[in-house]
Amino acid sequence: MSDRASIAGRAKWLGDKDIQRLLAALSADGEEARIAGGAVRNALLGETVSDIDIATTNRPEETTRRAEAAGFKAVPTGAEHGTITVIAGGKPFEVTTLRADVETDGRRAKVRFGRDWKSDAERRDFTINALYAEADGTVIDLVGGLADLESRTLRFIGDAEARIREDYLRILRFYRFFAWYGSGRPDAEGVKASARLKDGLDQLSAERVWAELKKLLSAPDPSRTLLWMRQAGVLTRILPESEKWGIDAIHGLVKTERDLGWKPDPLLRLAAIVPPDAARMAGLAERLKFSKVESERLLQWAGAPAPVSTWAEGAFAKMLYRGEPKGFADRLRLALASARARAVEDDKALMEAGGFSRLLAFAEKWERPDFPVKGADLTALGVTQGPKIGDTLRALETAWVDSGFALDRDALLKRAAGSF
Repeated sequence: MSDRASIAGRAKWLGDKDIQRLLAALSADGEEARIAGGAVRNALLGETVSDIDIATTNRPEETTRRAEAAGFKAVPTGAEHGTITVIAGGKPFEVTTLRADVETDGRRAKVRFGRDWKSDAERRDFTINALYAEADGTVIDLVGGLADLESRTLRFIGDAEARIREDYLRILRFYRFFAWYGSGRPDAEGVKASARLKDGLDQLSAERVWAELKKLLSAPDPSRTLLWMRQAGVLTRILPESEKWGIDAIHGLVKTERDLGWKPDPLLRLAAIVPPDAARMAGLAERLKFSKVESERLLQWAGAPAPVSTWAEGAFAKMLYRGEPKGFADRLRLALASARARAVEDDKALMEAGGFSRLLAFAEKWERPDFPVKGADLTALGVTQGPKIGDTLRALETAWVDSGFALDRDALLKRAAGSF
């Protein structure tokens, strides 16, 4: 990757007529506009580009005027910080005025708009995120990002501590981007700075912390990154539940995901590094402001019993009916990954892996059967409304489950009739 790189030919989206029209509108009459940040980075790496951001010398009000004059919709999503979202061809583009930080408090910054591309680049977090591209694809590198991208080095721009003090979330972003794009060892100054300033993470909202951690855990292989986070004390700071539990299980889980074609699952990976303790997991979910779906899944996993590879499918079906199937499935996935990791040198573990694989396949195909007796059926038999109906239904359901779901409605009602 030379100092004169281009994304032309690597980024088909750059030829989109709406993008070109927007860049042209923002670049007329002495102004400039360039593709900025992650879209340039990912295009150079051959990675998927999901969001396309644009930096410009136009002030927000001028961006709005020019975008609307070109027939696009402009939304002032962050005008006070210089950002206007332009809807072009049905797609959103964040267009942000060049700026410099005037004052920061570790969470947010007051900015001053400007026209200096180097100053704008130097206020960004990492060198690989401060690349720009002209409308023809020519890459503009003002901070050494191309060389770092070629070596897969994640490096703060300028002084690492100064960048972190501007926004403590950059500690987590440092490890997240290393997990996705880094190679070898992370930048030593970045690791030292994150260790020294990790207390600043306490200032961040839970939502920001969990959003970054979830993105990190979604990386193809976050295992090396988690190790460095633990050594720096960062992981324990945001996830104290992992302190005495360890992160060794991540390696086996990632390998199993690759071998069996499982999609990387951040919640399953989180479960691999924290203890299956329902009370502690409830506290974790509340502290990091999990969604209801995320909380329920984590608690179902924590509440499920540790699986045994020799469980018979009939007995397992009863457990699934009485418990939470998704929690059992997550427990089995982690047990399978652990057994596969140990199976290299342990024949017993190899057998366990086979058992867990069998049970997981069963759990994934299992469908909860419907209990065939209703309260109205008991009323028809002459049972009066009240506790008696509930007690009888529960007793019949227990008998039905114990039979392996074999007793049909007639047999259950016959049994009910004989109990009155």
